Amino acid sequence: MTAQKPFLYVVVCASAIAGDVGELINAARERRWDVGVIATPQGLGFLDTDAVEARTGYPIRSAWRRPGDPRPLPPPDAIAVAPATFNTINKWAAGISDTLALGILCEAYGLGIPTAVLPYLNAAMAAHPAYSASLERLREMGVLIGSYRPHDPAAEGEADEYRWEEALELLAPAITSRG
Repeated sequence: MTAQKPFLYVVVCASAIAGDVGELINAARERRWDVGVIATPQGLGFLDTDAVEARTGYPIRSAWRRPGDPRPLPPPDAIAVAPATFNTINKWAAGISDTLALGILCEAYGLGIPTAVLPYLNAAMAAHPAYSASLERLREMGVLIGSYRPHDPAAEGEADEYRWEEALELLAPAITSRG
């Protein structure tokens, strides 16, 4: 009997670099993960849905399913939130579950699912006191936080410095220890 591959949920937020999520999907698949993508409602518009679905083999989820509808994705072994926006980070830390993506993230804490977040925002947003407080709350919850430095507000962002694979590096010890 063959061992089943671990399953990674990639939560994608509305961001200028969201369309590059294929980099994380490819890196995860190279490490023998199966991947499903959950997009925030606004994040969905930043993705080439056909390309992402072809790459993962699963539909992108962005809305709640109705009771009795089949689950389109298997349960996750881990979750990577990338790119994670100011809005999603603050709502998640506050326990707000007003989208499927946030509902999954809030529930993951109670289920003990290893979760990594790679923030992507500008320095002006990061200067808001809610942001640092939210990161601290997420750390207290055991969420693994990536190292991206917020970019200049006048810039589109520094996508070349965004390390998608860092999510997998952060999750590796947590997954190994669950074994």
